[in-house]
Amino acid sequence: MFIDSARFSVTSGKGGQGCAAFRREKFVVKGGPDGGDGGKGGDVYFLVDNNTDTLSNYKGRKFFKADNGKQGLGGRMTGKSGEHLVLIVPPGTQVIDDETNEIIFDLVEVGEKVLFLEGGKGGLGNVHFKNSRNQRPTYFQPGLPGQMRKIRLELKLIADVGLVGYPNVGKSTLISVTSNASPEIANYEFTTLTPKLGVVEVGNYNSFVMADIPGIIDGASEGRGLGLEFLKHIERTKTLLFVIDVANYRTMIDQYRVLKEEVSKFSGELAKRNYAIVLSKIDGYIGENLEEDITNFIKDIGLEISKSNEFKFEGDYPYFIQDLIYSRFDNSKPYFVLPISSLTKLNLKPLGFALYNLLEQGKDEKISN
Repeated sequence: MFIDSARFSVTSGKGGQGCAAFRREKFVVKGGPDGGDGGKGGDVYFLVDNNTDTLSNYKGRKFFKADNGKQGLGGRMTGKSGEHLVLIVPPGTQVIDDETNEIIFDLVEVGEKVLFLEGGKGGLGNVHFKNSRNQRPTYFQPGLPGQMRKIRLELKLIADVGLVGYPNVGKSTLISVTSNASPEIANYEFTTLTPKLGVVEVGNYNSFVMADIPGIIDGASEGRGLGLEFLKHIERTKTLLFVIDVANYRTMIDQYRVLKEEVSKFSGELAKRNYAIVLSKIDGYIGENLEEDITNFIKDIGLEISKSNEFKFEGDYPYFIQDLIYSRFDNSKPYFVLPISSLTKLNLKPLGFALYNLLEQGKDEKISN
Protein backbone atom coordinates (compact mmCIF):
# COMPACT_ATOMS: atom_id res chain seq x y z
CA MET A 1 0.00 0.00 0.00
CA PHE A 2 1.34 3.42 -0.93
CA ILE A 3 1.27 5.80 2.05
CA ASP A 4 2.76 9.25 1.54
CA SER A 5 1.94 10.95 4.86
CA ALA A 6 1.89 10.02 8.53
CA ARG A 7 1.28 11.87 11.79
CA PHE A 8 2.46 10.72 15.21
CA SER A 9 4.31 11.66 18.40
CA VAL A 10 7.85 10.56 19.11
CA THR A 11 9.77 10.64 22.39
CA SER A 12 13.39 10.00 23.23
CA GLY A 13 14.25 7.79 26.21
CA LYS A 14 14.31 8.97 29.82
CA GLY A 15 17.63 8.85 31.61
CA GLY A 16 18.00 6.17 34.30
CA GLN A 17 18.13 7.24 37.91
CA GLY A 18 21.32 7.16 39.91
CA CYS A 19 21.99 4.64 42.64
CA ALA A 20 22.42 5.11 46.40
CA ALA A 21 24.73 2.30 47.52
CA PHE A 22 27.60 1.81 49.96
CA ARG A 23 30.70 -0.26 49.62
CA ARG A 24 30.55 -3.47 51.63
CA GLU A 25 33.76 -5.48 51.44
CA LYS A 26 35.67 -7.71 53.80
CA PHE A 27 38.53 -6.00 55.57
CA VAL A 28 37.35 -2.60 54.26
CA VAL A 29 36.07 -0.41 57.06
CA LYS A 30 33.55 2.30 56.18
CA GLY A 31 33.89 1.82 52.46
CA GLY A 32 31.68 4.82 51.80
CA PRO A 33 29.18 5.57 49.00
CA ASP A 34 29.70 3.94 45.63
CA GLY A 35 26.35 4.27 43.84
CA GLY A 36 26.75 4.53 40.05
CA ASP A 37 25.08 6.88 37.59
CA GLY A 38 21.98 6.08 35.59
CA GLY A 39 22.24 5.22 31.92
CA LYS A 40 21.47 7.75 29.20
CA GLY A 41 18.09 7.52 27.50
CA GLY A 42 17.95 6.38 23.88
CA ASP A 43 18.19 8.95 21.09
CA VAL A 44 15.83 9.20 18.11
CA TYR A 45 17.32 9.18 14.61
CA PHE A 46 15.98 9.35 11.06
CA LEU A 47 17.65 7.12 8.47
CA VAL A 48 17.08 7.46 4.72
CA ASP A 49 16.82 4.01 3.14
CA ASN A 50 16.46 3.45 -0.61
CA ASN A 51 14.90 0.02 -0.01
CA THR A 52 11.59 1.58 0.94
CA ASP A 53 9.41 3.91 -1.11
CA THR A 54 6.44 4.43 1.18
CA LEU A 55 5.58 5.46 4.75
CA SER A 56 3.36 2.42 5.28
CA ASN A 57 5.39 1.37 8.35
CA TYR A 58 3.87 4.32 10.19
CA LYS A 59 0.26 3.74 9.17
CA GLY A 60 -2.00 3.51 12.21
CA ARG A 61 0.82 4.23 14.66
CA LYS A 62 0.33 7.18 16.99
CA PHE A 63 3.40 7.00 19.23
CA PHE A 64 7.05 5.98 18.99
CA LYS A 65 9.48 5.96 21.90
CA ALA A 66 13.13 5.16 22.41
CA ASP A 67 14.15 2.98 25.37
CA ASN A 68 14.81 4.47 28.79
CA GLY A 69 18.22 4.28 30.41
CA LYS A 70 18.70 1.75 33.20
CA GLN A 71 19.27 2.57 36.86
CA GLY A 72 22.83 2.85 38.14
CA LEU A 73 24.28 0.05 40.27
CA GLY A 74 26.57 -0.30 43.25
CA GLY A 75 30.28 -0.48 42.75
CA ARG A 76 30.10 2.79 40.80
CA MET A 77 28.62 0.93 37.82
CA THR A 78 26.75 3.10 35.33
CA GLY A 79 23.40 1.80 34.19
CA LYS A 80 22.95 0.60 30.62
CA SER A 81 22.01 3.27 28.09
CA GLY A 82 18.65 2.95 26.35
CA GLU A 83 18.48 1.55 22.82
CA HIS A 84 18.27 4.23 20.16
CA LEU A 85 15.13 4.51 18.04
CA VAL A 86 15.88 4.67 14.30
CA LEU A 87 12.96 5.73 12.12
CA ILE A 88 13.56 4.52 8.55
CA VAL A 89 12.11 6.68 5.78
CA PRO A 90 12.39 6.71 1.97
CA PRO A 91 14.30 9.44 0.10
CA GLY A 92 12.21 12.57 -0.33
CA THR A 93 10.66 12.53 3.16
CA GLN A 94 10.06 15.79 4.95
CA VAL A 95 9.86 15.84 8.76
CA ILE A 96 7.48 18.61 9.78
CA ASP A 97 6.57 19.94 13.23
CA ASP A 98 2.84 19.22 13.43
CA GLU A 99 2.18 22.19 15.69
CA THR A 100 4.12 24.94 13.91
CA ASN A 101 4.37 23.45 10.37
CA GLU A 102 8.11 24.08 10.46
CA ILE A 103 10.12 21.78 8.19
CA ILE A 104 12.64 20.19 10.54
CA PHE A 105 14.40 17.93 8.03
CA ASP A 106 14.21 17.47 4.28
CA LEU A 107 15.70 14.02 3.78
CA VAL A 108 16.76 13.30 0.21
CA GLU A 109 20.21 11.67 0.39
CA VAL A 110 20.27 7.87 0.58
CA GLY A 111 22.10 6.70 3.71
CA GLU A 112 21.67 10.03 5.48
CA LYS A 113 21.22 9.62 9.25
CA VAL A 114 20.28 12.59 11.40
CA LEU A 115 19.78 12.98 15.13
CA PHE A 116 16.26 14.18 15.87
CA LEU A 117 15.76 13.94 19.65
CA GLU A 118 18.46 13.35 22.24
CA GLY A 119 17.75 11.04 25.14
CA GLY A 120 17.66 12.28 28.72
CA LYS A 121 20.85 12.30 30.75
CA GLY A 122 21.20 9.70 33.47
CA GLY A 123 21.04 10.82 37.09
CA LEU A 124 24.12 10.92 39.33
CA GLY A 125 24.69 8.25 41.95
CA ASN A 126 25.35 9.07 45.58
CA VAL A 127 29.11 8.72 45.11
CA HIS A 128 29.07 12.25 43.62
CA PHE A 129 27.56 13.83 46.74
CA LYS A 130 30.16 12.76 49.28
CA ASN A 131 32.01 15.63 50.96
CA SER A 132 33.74 16.45 54.23
CA ARG A 133 30.48 17.35 55.90
CA ASN A 134 28.38 14.53 54.51
CA GLN A 135 30.32 11.35 54.10
CA ARG A 136 27.24 9.15 53.95
CA PRO A 137 24.88 10.68 51.38
CA THR A 138 21.75 8.61 50.78
CA TYR A 139 20.33 10.58 47.91
CA PHE A 140 20.84 10.43 44.15
CA GLN A 141 19.53 12.20 41.07
CA PRO A 142 16.62 10.99 38.97
CA GLY A 143 17.27 10.78 35.25
CA LEU A 144 16.24 13.66 33.02
CA PRO A 145 13.12 13.11 30.90
CA GLY A 146 13.34 12.56 27.16
CA GLN A 147 12.20 15.05 24.55
CA MET A 148 8.81 14.76 22.86
CA ARG A 149 7.66 16.19 19.52
CA LYS A 150 4.50 15.86 17.48
CA ILE A 151 5.54 15.47 13.88
CA ARG A 152 4.18 14.87 10.42
CA LEU A 153 6.00 12.96 7.72
CA GLU A 154 5.32 13.83 4.09
CA LEU A 155 6.83 11.93 1.22
CA LYS A 156 7.59 13.70 -2.03
CA LEU A 157 8.89 11.26 -4.60
CA ILE A 158 12.19 12.05 -6.25
CA ALA A 159 12.24 11.57 -10.02
CA ASP A 160 13.97 13.00 -13.06
CA VAL A 161 10.85 13.34 -15.22
CA GLY A 162 7.31 13.86 -13.94
CA LEU A 163 4.31 13.09 -16.18
CA VAL A 164 1.55 15.71 -16.07
CA GLY A 165 -1.76 15.27 -17.84
CA TYR A 166 -5.52 14.86 -17.60
CA PRO A 167 -6.93 11.50 -16.46
CA ASN A 168 -6.91 8.71 -19.06
CA VAL A 169 -4.57 10.43 -21.52
CA GLY A 170 -2.06 7.55 -21.66
CA LYS A 171 0.40 8.40 -18.87
CA SER A 172 0.25 4.93 -17.31
CA THR A 173 0.62 3.23 -20.67
CA LEU A 174 3.56 5.46 -21.54
CA ILE A 175 5.46 4.70 -18.32
CA SER A 176 4.68 0.98 -18.68
CA VAL A 177 6.17 0.72 -22.19
CA THR A 178 9.17 2.96 -21.61
CA SER A 179 10.24 1.84 -18.12
CA ASN A 180 10.18 -1.10 -15.71
CA ALA A 181 7.01 0.16 -13.98
CA SER A 182 3.81 -1.93 -14.07
CA PRO A 183 0.91 0.41 -13.32
CA GLU A 184 -2.75 -0.53 -13.62
CA ILE A 185 -4.06 0.37 -17.07
CA ALA A 186 -7.74 0.66 -18.01
CA ASN A 187 -9.94 2.73 -20.30
CA TYR A 188 -11.51 4.96 -17.66
CA GLU A 189 -10.46 8.04 -15.76
CA PHE A 190 -8.48 7.94 -12.51
CA THR A 191 -7.09 4.46 -13.14
CA THR A 192 -3.95 5.72 -11.41
CA LEU A 193 -4.74 6.35 -7.75
CA THR A 194 -1.19 6.37 -6.42
CA PRO A 195 2.10 7.68 -7.89
CA LYS A 196 4.28 5.22 -9.79
CA LEU A 197 8.03 5.31 -10.45
CA GLY A 198 9.82 3.62 -13.32
CA VAL A 199 13.41 3.50 -14.56
CA VAL A 200 13.80 4.34 -18.26
CA GLU A 201 16.88 2.81 -19.88
CA VAL A 202 18.58 5.03 -22.47
CA GLY A 203 21.08 3.05 -24.49
CA ASN A 204 23.29 0.57 -22.65
CA TYR A 205 24.67 2.76 -19.90
CA ASN A 206 22.28 5.62 -19.11
CA SER A 207 18.90 5.80 -17.41
CA PHE A 208 16.55 8.15 -15.62
CA VAL A 209 13.56 7.86 -13.28
CA MET A 210 10.06 8.73 -14.50
CA ALA A 211 7.11 9.45 -12.19
CA ASP A 212 3.43 9.06 -13.04
CA ILE A 213 0.86 10.78 -10.81
CA PRO A 214 -2.96 10.67 -10.85
CA GLY A 215 -4.55 12.80 -13.54
CA ILE A 216 -4.98 16.53 -13.04
CA ILE A 217 -8.32 18.20 -13.72
CA ASP A 218 -9.50 21.80 -13.77
CA GLY A 219 -9.17 23.14 -10.23
CA ALA A 220 -6.67 20.50 -9.10
CA SER A 221 -4.54 23.17 -7.40
CA GLU A 222 -7.60 24.06 -5.32
CA GLY A 223 -8.28 20.50 -4.21
CA ARG A 224 -10.48 19.06 -6.95
CA GLY A 225 -9.95 15.45 -7.94
CA LEU A 226 -6.74 13.80 -6.77
CA GLY A 227 -4.42 16.41 -8.23
CA LEU A 228 -3.71 18.51 -5.14
CA GLU A 229 -2.92 15.46 -3.02
CA PHE A 230 -0.36 14.15 -5.50
CA LEU A 231 0.92 17.29 -7.24
CA LYS A 232 3.48 17.42 -4.43
CA HIS A 233 5.08 14.31 -5.90
CA ILE A 234 6.30 16.23 -8.93
CA GLU A 235 7.68 19.10 -6.84
CA ARG A 236 11.06 17.39 -6.74
CA THR A 237 11.17 16.34 -10.38
CA LYS A 238 13.89 17.93 -12.44
CA THR A 239 11.74 18.20 -15.58
CA LEU A 240 8.06 17.94 -16.49
CA LEU A 241 6.58 16.07 -19.42
CA PHE A 242 3.10 17.27 -20.35
CA VAL A 243 1.03 14.48 -21.88
CA ILE A 244 -1.63 15.84 -24.26
CA ASP A 245 -4.22 13.42 -25.64
CA VAL A 246 -5.03 14.03 -29.34
CA ALA A 247 -8.03 11.66 -29.07
CA ASN A 248 -9.56 13.50 -26.09
CA TYR A 249 -12.80 15.44 -26.35
CA ARG A 250 -10.87 18.43 -25.01
CA THR A 251 -8.77 20.25 -27.58
CA MET A 252 -5.01 19.98 -27.33
CA ILE A 253 -4.55 23.67 -26.61
CA ASP A 254 -7.22 23.60 -23.87
CA GLN A 255 -5.52 20.64 -22.17
CA TYR A 256 -2.15 22.34 -22.31
CA ARG A 257 -3.34 25.71 -20.99
CA VAL A 258 -5.23 24.16 -18.05
CA LEU A 259 -2.30 21.93 -17.08
CA LYS A 260 0.16 24.82 -17.19
CA GLU A 261 -2.20 26.98 -15.15
CA GLU A 262 -2.80 24.33 -12.47
CA VAL A 263 0.92 23.63 -12.10
CA SER A 264 1.64 27.36 -11.84
CA LYS A 265 -1.08 27.86 -9.20
CA PHE A 266 0.23 24.97 -7.17
CA SER A 267 3.87 26.08 -7.22
CA GLY A 268 5.47 29.01 -8.98
CA GLU A 269 8.84 27.28 -8.59
CA LEU A 270 7.54 24.11 -10.22
CA ALA A 271 6.19 26.12 -13.15
CA LYS A 272 9.75 27.29 -13.90
CA ARG A 273 11.11 23.77 -14.43
CA ASN A 274 12.33 22.65 -17.81
CA TYR A 275 9.60 20.83 -19.68
CA ALA A 276 8.57 19.09 -22.87
CA ILE A 277 5.29 18.00 -24.47
CA VAL A 278 4.17 14.71 -26.00
CA LEU A 279 1.00 14.33 -28.03
CA SER A 280 -0.25 10.87 -27.11
CA LYS A 281 -2.71 8.38 -28.61
CA ILE A 282 -2.19 9.47 -32.20
CA ASP A 283 -3.28 5.91 -33.13
CA GLY A 284 -6.71 6.72 -31.66
CA TYR A 285 -7.23 10.06 -33.41
CA ILE A 286 -10.80 10.42 -34.72
CA GLY A 287 -10.67 13.94 -36.17
CA GLU A 288 -10.39 14.99 -39.79
CA ASN A 289 -6.74 15.98 -40.20
CA LEU A 290 -4.22 15.03 -37.49
CA GLU A 291 -1.27 16.69 -39.23
CA GLU A 292 -3.14 19.97 -39.44
CA ASP A 293 -4.29 19.76 -35.80
CA ILE A 294 -0.73 19.16 -34.58
CA THR A 295 0.57 22.02 -36.73
CA ASN A 296 -2.07 24.37 -35.34
CA PHE A 297 -1.27 23.35 -31.74
CA ILE A 298 2.44 24.03 -32.21
CA LYS A 299 1.63 27.44 -33.71
CA ASP A 300 -0.92 28.20 -30.96
CA ILE A 301 1.79 27.95 -28.31
CA GLY A 302 4.04 30.29 -30.28
CA LEU A 303 6.38 27.79 -31.93
CA GLU A 304 7.30 26.74 -35.46
CA ILE A 305 7.53 23.32 -37.06
CA SER A 306 11.07 21.86 -36.99
CA LYS A 307 12.64 20.35 -40.09
CA SER A 308 15.34 18.13 -38.58
CA ASN A 309 16.61 16.77 -35.27
CA GLU A 310 19.38 14.61 -33.88
CA PHE A 311 17.07 12.01 -32.32
CA LYS A 312 15.54 10.65 -35.53
CA PHE A 313 11.90 11.24 -34.69
CA GLU A 314 9.78 8.80 -36.67
CA GLY A 315 6.67 9.24 -38.82
CA ASP A 316 5.34 11.95 -41.06
CA TYR A 317 3.77 14.06 -38.32
CA PRO A 318 4.88 17.62 -37.50
CA TYR A 319 7.02 18.19 -34.41
CA PHE A 320 9.04 20.88 -32.71
CA ILE A 321 12.41 20.71 -31.02
CA GLN A 322 14.76 23.45 -29.94
CA ASP A 323 17.85 23.75 -32.10
CA LEU A 324 20.70 23.79 -29.60
CA ILE A 325 23.40 23.85 -32.25
CA TYR A 326 23.00 27.52 -33.06
CA SER A 327 21.24 28.79 -29.92
CA ARG A 328 21.12 28.19 -26.18
CA PHE A 329 18.37 26.23 -24.47
CA ASP A 330 15.33 28.41 -23.67
CA ASN A 331 13.53 27.06 -20.60
CA SER A 332 10.55 29.35 -21.21
CA LYS A 333 9.65 27.06 -24.12
CA PRO A 334 9.16 23.30 -24.26
CA TYR A 335 12.29 21.47 -25.34
CA PHE A 336 10.19 19.49 -27.81
CA VAL A 337 6.62 18.82 -28.91
CA LEU A 338 6.48 15.24 -30.12
CA PRO A 339 3.61 13.02 -31.38
CA ILE A 340 3.84 9.50 -29.91
CA SER A 341 1.89 6.25 -29.75
CA SER A 342 2.41 3.86 -26.86
CA LEU A 343 0.41 1.24 -28.76
CA THR A 344 2.46 1.23 -31.96
CA LYS A 345 5.66 2.36 -30.16
CA LEU A 346 5.95 5.36 -32.49
CA ASN A 347 8.74 7.73 -31.34
CA LEU A 348 9.11 6.02 -27.93
CA LYS A 349 12.81 5.20 -28.33
CA PRO A 350 13.72 8.70 -29.60
CA LEU A 351 11.59 10.11 -26.75
CA GLY A 352 13.89 8.47 -24.18
CA PHE A 353 17.00 9.98 -25.73
CA ALA A 354 15.36 13.41 -26.06
CA LEU A 355 14.27 13.39 -22.40
CA TYR A 356 17.76 12.35 -21.30
CA ASN A 357 19.20 15.25 -23.30
CA LEU A 358 16.67 17.58 -21.65
CA LEU A 359 17.92 16.45 -18.24
CA GLU A 360 21.45 17.30 -19.36
CA GLN A 361 20.29 20.86 -20.13
CA GLY A 362 19.25 21.18 -16.47
CA LYS A 363 22.75 20.15 -15.37
CA ASP A 364 24.31 22.69 -17.73
CA GLU A 365 22.12 25.46 -16.28
CA LYS A 366 23.29 24.69 -12.73
CA ILE A 367 26.93 24.77 -13.84
CA SER A 368 26.48 28.11 -15.62
CA ASN A 369 24.71 29.60 -12.62
